[in-house]
Amino acid sequence: MIKRLSDVPAYLIAACLLTLPFFFSPATQASGPGANWPQWRGPDGQGISLEKNLPAEWSDTKNVRWKTPIPGRGHSSPIVWDDRIFMTTSIEGETMTREKPIVHMLGDKEFKHPDWAGSNHKQTLKVVCVDAKTGKLLWEQTSFEGITFDHRHRKNTYASPTPVTDGRYVYVSFGSEGVYCYDFKGKLIWKQSLGGIPTLGMGAGTSPVLYKDLVILQCDQHLGENSFIAALDKKTGKEAWRAKRPVQSSWTTPVIVNTATRAELVTNGNEWVISYDPATGKEYWRCQGVKSNAIHTPLVGKDLVIVSAGYPQKRTIAIRLGGSGDLTETPNVLWKYEKGTAYVASPILYGDYVYLISDKGLLTCLDAKTGEVKYEGGRVPVPATFMASPVAFDGKILISSEDGDTFVVKAGATHEILRTNSIGEPIYTSPALAGGKVYIRAEKHLYCIGNGK
Repeated sequence: MIKRLSDVPAYLIAACLLTLPFFFSPATQASGPGANWPQWRGPDGQGISLEKNLPAEWSDTKNVRWKTPIPGRGHSSPIVWDDRIFMTTSIEGETMTREKPIVHMLGDKEFKHPDWAGSNHKQTLKVVCVDAKTGKLLWEQTSFEGITFDHRHRKNTYASPTPVTDGRYVYVSFGSEGVYCYDFKGKLIWKQSLGGIPTLGMGAGTSPVLYKDLVILQCDQHLGENSFIAALDKKTGKEAWRAKRPVQSSWTTPVIVNTATRAELVTNGNEWVISYDPATGKEYWRCQGVKSNAIHTPLVGKDLVIVSAGYPQKRTIAIRLGGSGDLTETPNVLWKYEKGTAYVASPILYGDYVYLISDKGLLTCLDAKTGEVKYEGGRVPVPATFMASPVAFDGKILISSEDGDTFVVKAGATHEILRTNSIGEPIYTSPALAGGKVYIRAEKHLYCIGNGK
């Protein structure tokens, strides 16, 4: 919990921060081979693809079907629906004078961070659509242009939240700079502001999720005095419900899961992990939170939700779904583990195991049901730093480094690196897996990786 200046991390990167047998997102359920990748971390927000024909080997020349330059900077992951790819980007322009400087207070002291950037420049925030077959830029639309509400961390961007689509419209959040709905031809259908959402000047990272006719956004801010979660009507953008949240700033994306009796909207948080009714915002249950910066997306499977954080404390907590009231220190909390997590990159639950990744790429494998350690400290072949969250398919887990290397890890209780694939360009975002292709957004280009070329 941030209570004083010394509690604020030296850096905080709000990157685009996370298909299982018993739980799925009702809006974007995976449909097997060829399934779309419609939101942050894929069909169910868990980073899992059911496809079998995806490539596991590539380089900057091998198996690259196409490579398209993307203007500006963005940490939003690509999303894919049929032959369309969507992402966001931010283009920084000239220096501008602010009418009223942003002030952040921690208690009675003004807080200033040495790595703040961006708020004194003109920012152009865009939605980009690319043809998945050819890599051709089909259209780009400017959602916002001008001075932003707040700073960002120098390593973050103003285009970090990942869009979400229902196959007809694409919904995009730029945090304080608004929520936007476009059709697949690039026509603006509606736009909505949820007001300024201060996150200690570090920027936005929370991606929208869909539930039936609702677009849901987690809007945790500052020290928690004005935090909320809200749902907008998909057709109009009008606010359908809003629930106040007793938690401070977060950069995590919630997940929607179906239990045997109901849908739950599960949110990670510093002070509290909270589950809501996604239709109304009514709280089902809460449990003491990760007591750290909540960036990781919750994992779902084995009748559990597993939440985690990596700074200042490394913590992973497994909670049984379907409860009510305060679950803290009850039998619903099945296990905890306090090592191995990264600052930004979310873990992944694949098959029977949870795989934690550290900032330096050290892997830990835990039994999802019991928390039993299967291995710790599994290394990648070369020193590296990681922001991108892992994805998985066909018994393999992909982890991509800031150096542009993607390591193919064999899923299972024994650590094994199957191969290393490099594109020679930094990677900060998680890949999208769709239609037999791996789509990688690197620092300056979007890559389509496919077998046979």
